Amino acid sequence: MRHHCLQNALLPCSFRAALLAGAALAAAPHAALAQQLNEPAAPISAPDAPVPDSDDQIGFAADALQYDSNSETVTADGNVQLLREGNRLRADKVVWDRNSGKVEAQGNVSIIDADGNVAYGDRFDVTDTLKDGTVDNMLLVLQSGGRLASVKGTRVNGVYTLNRATYTGCAVEDHDGCPKEPTWQINAVKVIYDPTRERVTYTNANVELFGLPLIPLPGLSHPVGEGGGSGLLVPNLRYDRNNGLEIALPYYFKLAPNRDVTVTPHVYSGVLPMLESNYRHLFDRGAFSITGYATYGRRVGIGDEDISANAQKDIRGYIDATGKMQLSPEWSLDGSIRAATDRTFLRRYDISREDRLRSTLGAQRIGENSYFSIRGWAVQTLRQGDSQGQTPIALPVIDYRLRMNDPLLGGVLQLQANTLAITRSHGQDTQRAFAAAEWNLRTLTGMGQEVTFTGYLRGDVYHSSDNGLTSVVSYAGDPGWQTRGIAAAAVDVRWPFMGEAFGGVQRIAPRVQIVASPKIANLSMPNEDARAVDLEDSNLFALNRFSGYDRFEDSSRITYGLEYSLDLPNFSLQSNIGQSYRLESRESILPDGTGLSDRMSDIVGRTTIRYKDFIAFTHRFRLDKDSLAVRRNEIDTTVGSKKTYVMAGYLRLNRDANFGLEDLQDREEIRLGARAQFARFWSVFGSTVIDLTDAQEDPISQADGFDPVRHRLGFAYEDDCLTLGFTWVRSYQTNGDARKGNGFQLRLAFRNIGI
Repeated sequence: MRHHCLQNALLPCSFRAALLAGAALAAAPHAALAQQLNEPAAPISAPDAPVPDSDDQIGFAADALQYDSNSETVTADGNVQLLREGNRLRADKVVWDRNSGKVEAQGNVSIIDADGNVAYGDRFDVTDTLKDGTVDNMLLVLQSGGRLASVKGTRVNGVYTLNRATYTGCAVEDHDGCPKEPTWQINAVKVIYDPTRERVTYTNANVELFGLPLIPLPGLSHPVGEGGGSGLLVPNLRYDRNNGLEIALPYYFKLAPNRDVTVTPHVYSGVLPMLESNYRHLFDRGAFSITGYATYGRRVGIGDEDISANAQKDIRGYIDATGKMQLSPEWSLDGSIRAATDRTFLRRYDISREDRLRSTLGAQRIGENSYFSIRGWAVQTLRQGDSQGQTPIALPVIDYRLRMNDPLLGGVLQLQANTLAITRSHGQDTQRAFAAAEWNLRTLTGMGQEVTFTGYLRGDVYHSSDNGLTSVVSYAGDPGWQTRGIAAAAVDVRWPFMGEAFGGVQRIAPRVQIVASPKIANLSMPNEDARAVDLEDSNLFALNRFSGYDRFEDSSRITYGLEYSLDLPNFSLQSNIGQSYRLESRESILPDGTGLSDRMSDIVGRTTIRYKDFIAFTHRFRLDKDSLAVRRNEIDTTVGSKKTYVMAGYLRLNRDANFGLEDLQDREEIRLGARAQFARFWSVFGSTVIDLTDAQEDPISQADGFDPVRHRLGFAYEDDCLTLGFTWVRSYQTNGDARKGNGFQLRLAFRNIGI
């Protein structure tokens, strides 16, 4: 006999809730019972019981069915299978005593619920109401990855009480399929599981790490399932010279499925405590997050190192808030607030190493062929020697662009309107507006040449005041109202030659560009956004090689270069090199050190090499046109796999620039990093940054040519359920009360624990 469908008989559907919820908390703390966390060898076959027609029915299958009318006992024997509401039970034997109301499933019992959780046990006993019962030797394998085991558990009014229990979120088999001790597990004398609250509470719990009882947690409680819940998170330990020993103990509050707060007290041995709080809110049209830090301590100027002599006690803190709202498929709002009470707070407490904080607010509309943005931003400087009064506030910044097909000549026409207002409390104020039109037509000749025609027209209106406060004359511009017209035309010809070579595809493409532009009244306009100009391979063929709108390259020039690429199986090489020549003899507005100040420019190029996912190499360079001296030498390379690799970066800027231009200061540095995996889950890592700048790059530099900036060294363990790491960091720079010295951090994170 195989198929049956029972009406209101044998095992109602709440049997699954009674057993699986109880199984969810079953565990065994003793080492001898740890093997219970392994799943039984016998697989769960797909049930051949019929799907019931309603929730009151149970799909039933068994090899044999007996009914004893004298004892009122129903016995199903041999590969018994029950199916109801998506829940499946399998057992060797099921007995229902109708007199006592006792239902018992025996022998290799397993249950799969509708969510995919699998429960195993030797015997399940429940009452005929199926609200109360007991479970022997229960194991529950959760769909989310965790598993629980218990010697015995009871359920009363839907609440489970389990004795001698164990929970782990780790694998209990190695990569060969052999049983192994989990990396960590929670053992407890008593565990209570409330399905309504979806929470597990432990009595006399401790955490075993690598088989050793490590962390006693007498009041431990955590949620189950993917929803998470309020509770204590894993603490963070660190030590540094600035604050001494630090213990951070975060507590997570789940306010709603879409809102939460994490409050983290930071306790230090060397300074007063600090409170950190993070609030997150997700709603149907967007999300926002607010993080804040607050403490009370001594504020020290960024150039001061004598803390006791120059410090002033006050509230210190930092706020970081970001958010975005999608009003429609086209319209969105976004903004951020980032502000600190003083210039050294972020580095003192190792929150960030940024030297400027920008707050923004904006709205934008992105259409299929149009873009509109209105924004505002303010900057707080954290740099030594910078005046906050001369740091700009931009409000508003408006930009509109419309792209359309040219109905007359073909090609694409883009129209742009832009306006900007910059305000300083103690410095130059600038307002700007312009309208521009750019036309591009790309075509292919019969010989395979790619030809691009470009035309550009723009009209500018500027107004500025307090222009004399800037120390660089070329940045100031003339005060009052100024107007400017800009025109440029360009022809760009690229002629690619392709063919088979070295077992792959080779591409050689000579390129020539001619740009014509009349003399423009550049220096009459203030320069706010086009100061950091530098010739690179990325802007060699640009129509305007200044980085912003306030300056436009007003020369007629010819630019030429060569592009080369080779693509082989598992290997690729791309390289380019080029130079430009200014056709007019008039003096250039581009300053010395940019590589563009003379009629003949410097030579720039880039080479990129990749081999599989093992080697990535990029080299950028700029050579002096006269002496071939290296003015820019930049190397970035990575060798290795994702688990074991070496990274190296080198930068040398020796541009021979005017020292009055702060945007073209030279430097030399090297960055090294490596990670080596020496076991399946263990690895060591390290990194360093060294300042190699000396008088050759910067004649006014006091550096000796080898000044370490920061070292980092540590080890890590990471598997499917645990992340453990220890890191040593040494900083060699002092900024006020953020003193140089050593720091140590211990990181421990448990996965699949539901928080």
